[in-house]
Amino acid sequence: MATIADELVGINEIALMANVSKQAVANWRVRATDFPKPVSELASGPIFRRSQIRTWLRHNKRKGKPMTHVISTINLKGGVAKTTTTVALAETFSANMGKRVLVIDLDPQTNATLMLIGEDKWFELNSKEYTLARLFKDAMDPDNRKFDLSKTLQKAVSDVGGAKTVDLLPSSLDLIDVQDTLASAPAGKFYAANPVELLWRAVKTRIEDYDIVMVDCPPNLGIITLNGLRISDGYIIPTIPDHLSTYGIPQIVTRIRDFSEAISETVEPMGIVATKYQANSTVHNNVLKQLRDDEKLPVVMETIIRQANSVAAAAEFQTYPRTLKQKYGSELANQIDELAHEIWETLEGDI
Repeated sequence: MATIADELVGINEIALMANVSKQAVANWRVRATDFPKPVSELASGPIFRRSQIRTWLRHNKRKGKPMTHVISTINLKGGVAKTTTTVALAETFSANMGKRVLVIDLDPQTNATLMLIGEDKWFELNSKEYTLARLFKDAMDPDNRKFDLSKTLQKAVSDVGGAKTVDLLPSSLDLIDVQDTLASAPAGKFYAANPVELLWRAVKTRIEDYDIVMVDCPPNLGIITLNGLRISDGYIIPTIPDHLSTYGIPQIVTRIRDFSEAISETVEPMGIVATKYQANSTVHNNVLKQLRDDEKLPVVMETIIRQANSVAAAAEFQTYPRTLKQKYGSELANQIDELAHEIWETLEGDI
């Protein structure tokens, strides 16, 4: 597998990343002693490693447009409300907090896609290959590329009336077959076509259009999941607090830490999100305490998502607009709102 190249950027690109003037970037270089050093001084100006600039921007409060936050949601166990949490957070960030949100559905089950656009629209897009499956198929046949980002990106999705700023890159069942063949994808000219960078290369010019990007990862640690992590700053692990659902968490943390070191990009564990919690369950209470006490694991987020009967109804896309509370039920909608604010506070604290 080819080594992942760390993209280089100049003063103009840094200014665009931070939504400031070129003069502002020049001032940072002079005044901020911790500003990254250029890797080279060209006649056209200095060039820097993008990963170092992005890390510096995230850890320093500056005026102007905040950096886009990219979060993956992942668990190796299915049925833990991973996708429901992803979609509900996206809609809440939009409806309650006014954020511009992009949902990237990498899970072949396509549940996030169906929740946001419905089965009829998904079928139409899938028949025209306007899904992320086409992006990964192109890797196997680079001379016959068909992926069209502008047609694949779905604007203003969601049946929540107040969530008007949620966009979607839809998934497809075809990803089931594609993910098994990506490891043998052609390396391309100069071995530059790394299979874990396919998503990054496709969407990097659009990411900065959003305040937050939510990536719904498959329940595995394969190449498609690594594509999601490649563009992410951090990740959350939704899990039912029982033994089966939490068993793979140490493997997730270790794998992502090793991957983060390999690509020289920070992908931080933001926290474990307890879902489908039942207060009267001895198992749930014991496992939750174990998770909180284990210093080797990410922190458990304060907001707990309780078991709710309204989740099944939330998964069915409606053709008419509804509120968050109508979709998820009052209790669950309030808990997701608390979680969204907790996540945002954590993100903004890291800038």
